[in-house]
Amino acid sequence: MKYDRIDKALYIANRKNFTKQMAAGTLAVFNSNDIYPVSADSTLPFAQHRDILHLSGVDQEESILVLFPNASNAAHREVLFLKETSALIAIWEGEKLTKETAFETSGIQTVYWLGQFPTIFKQMMAEASGIYLNTNEHLRANTEVQTREDRFIEQVKKDYPAHQVYKSAPLMHKIRSIKHQIELELMQTACNITEAGVRRLLSFIKPGVWEYEIEAELAHEFLRKRSKGFAYTPIVASGKNACVLHYIENNQQCLDGDVLLLDVGAEYANYSSDLTRCIPVGGRFTARQKAVYNAVLHVKNEATKLLVPGTIMAEYHKQVGQLMEEQLVNLGLISTADIKNQDPAWPAYKKYFMHGTSHFLGLDTHDVGLWHEPIAANMVFTVEPGIYIPEEGLGIRLEDDVVVQPSGAPFNLMANIPIEAEEIETLMNA
Repeated sequence: MKYDRIDKALYIANRKNFTKQMAAGTLAVFNSNDIYPVSADSTLPFAQHRDILHLSGVDQEESILVLFPNASNAAHREVLFLKETSALIAIWEGEKLTKETAFETSGIQTVYWLGQFPTIFKQMMAEASGIYLNTNEHLRANTEVQTREDRFIEQVKKDYPAHQVYKSAPLMHKIRSIKHQIELELMQTACNITEAGVRRLLSFIKPGVWEYEIEAELAHEFLRKRSKGFAYTPIVASGKNACVLHYIENNQQCLDGDVLLLDVGAEYANYSSDLTRCIPVGGRFTARQKAVYNAVLHVKNEATKLLVPGTIMAEYHKQVGQLMEEQLVNLGLISTADIKNQDPAWPAYKKYFMHGTSHFLGLDTHDVGLWHEPIAANMVFTVEPGIYIPEEGLGIRLEDDVVVQPSGAPFNLMANIPIEAEEIETLMNA
């Protein structure tokens, strides 16, 4: 890993938050992700399952975490199972966690090698009345590949049909959505790395550069700041490409007069940042481009103020839609008659602003959370309204990452990243 070891106090606190919600006499199991093959002997880079990472800090394949807070054997109340390391493995694959470094990472004192799992797990299940199984219940999940967790769940249900089964997902969604101070500091670092990338670009972007060259500049800056790279597939969309919401080809030349939409973010210590900025390729916005830009910025600023404790996200998105209506009328894109005659299921503003405004952010870019519950302090959200006008070859989206405060407006983790149109122009022409 490129990042410094994180204070194990974070993982100790996270486990306490989870176990205090568990039913009496139950245990919970969390598995690492698989290493996925490509072809021949090639594999994709390993990415740890965010739940075991959140609860233990263990960023290593073939790991298992078991939480059994009521175990009669105190040593079995928190247990890590790790792939046994050796001098040979260290030579071929690099250093792996030892039992000692696993404790330093996680704060978990009981660490066994993975080969011991079947026997010890059987002993635990003989004492437990139920088990929490960790299914993927993200609202956007569409997984066709059977995961390591899926295989484990299938085997447990076969071997222990009499045990009560509980879901880990609702508990994890709740505790992961409210960030510990250490997590907020890590996310601030990710945002600071993103800022360095954006500032690098403001002196680089000019007519004639290619979208992939811009992506390369960002990748360079992120890596030299100890990030693994992009938190998600970057969008570098010039001109009409900005009207494609998830444009990722990044293979076109940027032309004078175009506005470049950048939806990019660095990760740090597996935590995501998520930024969108729009930059005039020639260094100056036209009057029309600036009018649309400032309309989006106005909606973003006003929407941000609405993210206070107690807000229901469904109502929040309705309010943002009303803010956008006003701006689209002012820009001559829709009329009051369009609004009056609109389909409530697809309001008039959706013609030019067709996506949501905010999502949870954390260990995943589209992080987990309970959408039906009121938002609370220390939740982190994106705020990202946009206006897309294909007939003008213009797409504008602006996005910051904000932390909900106990009272008042959220704290903007990206407050130092240039966003005012005039500031961007000044920096590009310095």
